[in-house]
Amino acid sequence: MDNGQAAEGLVERARRGDQEAWAALYTSVYARLVSFAHRRLGNADLARDAVSETMARAVTRIDTYVGTDEGFAPWLFGICRHVVVDLQRQTYRPLPPGLLRSDVDGPGPVEVVLDADERAQVRAAFARLDPDERELLELRVVGGMSSAEVAAALGKAPGTVRMAQMRALGRLRTFLEEASRVG
Repeated sequence: MDNGQAAEGLVERARRGDQEAWAALYTSVYARLVSFAHRRLGNADLARDAVSETMARAVTRIDTYVGTDEGFAPWLFGICRHVVVDLQRQTYRPLPPGLLRSDVDGPGPVEVVLDADERAQVRAAFARLDPDERELLELRVVGGMSSAEVAAALGKAPGTVRMAQMRALGRLRTFLEEASRVG
């Protein structure tokens, strides 16, 4: 739903107040938005609230949306990022350690295979990344977005996002290697 004429057609219908179009746009990206917000906020209820606020803001700001090749979802993720930051400011408390993916979807194949020590090493290595690096990887992994979609959501060039991702993954790999030598 992120790309193509069908999504843009839905956006145009949504601009005219078509509730069915809004519902289709909402359901096409809801699970990914909740996973992203949950990872950032560490709380499923707050994550759902963030997605609700994201959609409320999208409805009021639909006239500012300019269609791009990346589609509608990156625009929503951009709004969601701001909502999450607002919620973090309002409800600041240290986030609980979490895996690279949200528990909203249940464990994935990686979590099933890794044992508790390995998961702890991954969590610790991920926590050592800079906040911008964590956010970028969360958008790619948890949000399931392409580098072009992440670039659109962050307001950066796709090449910049790809380079930042390579650096973040390299740092994550280094942190994991350090942990395996120590452990």
